[in-house]
Amino acid sequence: MQEGISDPGFPKHFDGKRFYNPDAPQAPGFLEALRWKLTSRPEPSPRFISDVEQTIPPRRVEGSELRTTLVNHSTVLLQQRGSNILTDPIWSERASPLSWIGPRRRRKQGVSWEDLPRIDAVLISHNHYDHLDLPTLHRLAARGDSTFIVPARGARLLRSENIGPIHELDWGESLSLAGSMPGVTIHCVPAQHFSSRTFYDRNMTLWCGYVIECQERLVYFAGDTAFGHHFAQIREKFGSPRLALLPIGAYQPRWFMSRVHMGPDDAVRAHEILAAKTSIAIHHGTFQLADEGLDTPKKQLLACARRQSFLVLNNGQFADLP
Repeated sequence: MQEGISDPGFPKHFDGKRFYNPDAPQAPGFLEALRWKLTSRPEPSPRFISDVEQTIPPRRVEGSELRTTLVNHSTVLLQQRGSNILTDPIWSERASPLSWIGPRRRRKQGVSWEDLPRIDAVLISHNHYDHLDLPTLHRLAARGDSTFIVPARGARLLRSENIGPIHELDWGESLSLAGSMPGVTIHCVPAQHFSSRTFYDRNMTLWCGYVIECQERLVYFAGDTAFGHHFAQIREKFGSPRLALLPIGAYQPRWFMSRVHMGPDDAVRAHEILAAKTSIAIHHGTFQLADEGLDTPKKQLLACARRQSFLVLNNGQFADLP
């Protein structure tokens, strides 16, 4: 396993202590969050929806196909020949540091833990609880098969929990997985978001997306992001991805959420700017994190996207891309 050559190529985003969104609005602060909570009128959604048909992924994929399975939320299983990659895995019942409070699961996972194949690499986009779920990462680490990749300054938390092996990447840095996954390179790319797990660590670690280069094919995992200039920068630097995983949920109210999350219309614009051959919607349908209903993002996307090129999968559904 070798570190690739660092090629920053993206705007400065660190002031020596904290990270920030360059040439873009910063995330809302405490007073704005308080205003949102005091005025919030969430769209009603069922407490739990029992409509998930779980699938059993193959242990490995042969040939040249790319099999993409939506597990739930931003957890996607990407399978290509010689590699199984998992993004932002969460199997917990709550996206929270506590077991008794916080956003609760409204749908079960599309793949049961027992049916999850060996995972070669785990990509973590940032440290929010719905993306960095320590109980799930502990279970993955206990299996002993996975390399964990996190954005800059994100490794300390995982090392303190004895989760590894782990690699940190800054925007513009790359990791060649020549040992475990020959021909696979992971590139860290910008996102417009923020980080925090407590009241005291805001923006002390980076947030990011990833471009996965394998078999002369590019897969872009956007992580959690607002709409911004970074989509054009990524297209210019890497070219058009075969597949883009784009978030569509947690976007209402827009006065608050637009600085950190895309809505479905933003995701369609990002899809077009990237010129992705296919995009798949993520960050929806499992946890209700904002004011829109659980399935509102899906309905809105279907109303404004060309169905054949922007897919909306249910938990457990998969797409085989040639």
